[in-house]
Amino acid sequence: METVRNPRADLLDPAQVASLGRMEIVARWVVEGFLQGLHRSPRKGFSVEFAEYRQYQPGDDLRYMDWKVVARADKWMIKQFEEETNLRAAIVLDVSKSMDWKGKTTGITKLQYAEQIVASISLLLLKQKDAVGLVRYDDQVRSVIPPKARTIHWRRLMKALEEPGGGGDSQMGTAMMHAGRMVSRPGIVILVSDLLVDPEATMAGLRAVRAGGHDVTVLHILDRSERELDLVPEGVFADTETTLKVPATASEVREAYRKTVDRAIQEWRDRLSALGVSYEVVFTDEPFGVPLRKAFAARQRLP
Repeated sequence: METVRNPRADLLDPAQVASLGRMEIVARWVVEGFLQGLHRSPRKGFSVEFAEYRQYQPGDDLRYMDWKVVARADKWMIKQFEEETNLRAAIVLDVSKSMDWKGKTTGITKLQYAEQIVASISLLLLKQKDAVGLVRYDDQVRSVIPPKARTIHWRRLMKALEEPGGGGDSQMGTAMMHAGRMVSRPGIVILVSDLLVDPEATMAGLRAVRAGGHDVTVLHILDRSERELDLVPEGVFADTETTLKVPATASEVREAYRKTVDRAIQEWRDRLSALGVSYEVVFTDEPFGVPLRKAFAARQRLP
């Protein structure tokens, strides 16, 4: 009889997963699936690594007894593990109006996707005993939650994600400055945004964070329709964060539009790479496991 396995939420359609419950419930499910995937991979976990053996002493936890050594050498040996240094991390989330958008074929807005990613990354870091903080911003800094490593801290982060946002032009540079100050020693700063921002102000904030010795990862959140201009045949296209409105027929501008988007993505990639910042484009129809792997590559780079 074939065993039926429960599907891993981190590999399923994001809109389907997000519709199944509250953010906390979904994030726990996503993280649980992600950790299951890690345990099946050649790389075993993050929080501890094997260091050496030592002689068993009364009171030692028998879970760490190496029974193969006992059987082979008739010696009672305990595996010792060396804990990795706990990290301090800050997640910077763009909650501006442009993030509250979805294409006609996508069941989840960029912001809903991003919030679920932030919730999952936070929980995963806390499970590794890392301290996690959060900065939310739009045309002003909306939330600043200093990093803490206690599990109960996650509820405070979840509550912050429910606070209002949706303002206009993004103050990403200011938000990044807050994040850099929150991480007192070299750690991780993860920016989650659609990058519809002033590039120069953003780069200035990122340079300041990198100057503090922090590892920075940028998750560029995009809807497929933004890349392909898969929208109505014609209409008035409005910038959600300004008063700009442009009438256009999609078929007439689609090719030029795609080239413009691809060029913008490449420019971000080149500029951030030169700064030593990791950059990943993440589409809102990609399973949550994709950006989780990108974010945790940053954690594994630090001692």
